[in-house]
Amino acid sequence: MESKPPADTANGHNQALDVYPKNREKIEDRGQWNNKLEFVLSVAGEIIGLGNVWRFPYLCYRNGGGAFFIPYLIFLFTCGIPVFFLETALGQYTSEGGVTSWRKISPLFEGIGYATQVIVALLNFYYIIVLAWGIFYLSNSFTWELPWASCNNTWNTGSCVEFQKRNETYNWTAPANTTSPIIEFWEKRVLRISSGIDHIGILHWDLALCLLLAWVMCYFCIWKGVKSTGKVVYFTATFPYVMLVILMIRGVTLPGAAEGIKFYLYPDLSRLADPQSTAQGRIYHQHDITGDPVFRDLHAVLILIK
Repeated sequence: MESKPPADTANGHNQALDVYPKNREKIEDRGQWNNKLEFVLSVAGEIIGLGNVWRFPYLCYRNGGGAFFIPYLIFLFTCGIPVFFLETALGQYTSEGGVTSWRKISPLFEGIGYATQVIVALLNFYYIIVLAWGIFYLSNSFTWELPWASCNNTWNTGSCVEFQKRNETYNWTAPANTTSPIIEFWEKRVLRISSGIDHIGILHWDLALCLLLAWVMCYFCIWKGVKSTGKVVYFTATFPYVMLVILMIRGVTLPGAAEGIKFYLYPDLSRLADPQSTAQGRIYHQHDITGDPVFRDLHAVLILIK
């Protein structure tokens, strides 16, 4: 008779291949994805976000256009993808969160888990403000005339000039120190920039309510764990891709779009020698590397795969 490897009497699996924690009941209490698509959409939603739509084009413009893709792709294949799959494997193998997964591997690495919590917390505080600004813009867009399209508002100054209307009517040379209504709406209506840090000003309830609404929306997206998150990601993970397509179509139809495309096709290769290129940071941030959400999404995959 052939000798069989000893089996773990707790679950019947070979001990060498058993990656399931002994406390099975603890995993079930934390919830699990209903199907594999929810997990895939959740990870896809973490990869694409405000950083892609908002910051990535700016980084390309500042770092030589298409030349930025050279270090970007290098870091993507040498650092981004390998470390991303490493964290994915750790989350699936340990079926734990960002702190306890490292503690389970080695108590010496527990500090890495706490460091990721600090990073995620700071990113949440940062991006929730941007979401509040988006809600504020959305609420102000339900008007016949957009408030940032004209200079006939209480926050506008004498330097405000509607450049588009000027260009459509007659030739005109703009004087010095002129601003557009878009900039004045951003600086004087949204940010309400004060003269200095010693003039904090008062609490603006409209922005505070937008911030509160953003936190409430985030809470209800995750308040039941993966059970509620799994339903939300069907929208939050697919909608950004739809918006990217819409923005691309809108961008290529704007005046001067050909010049922008040419800027990417004929890059400034001299910027490759610039040590301040942020391609590596963009890779880590875009793929949510060294962050807890990857572990969060994978802690329930173990039961799903089984």
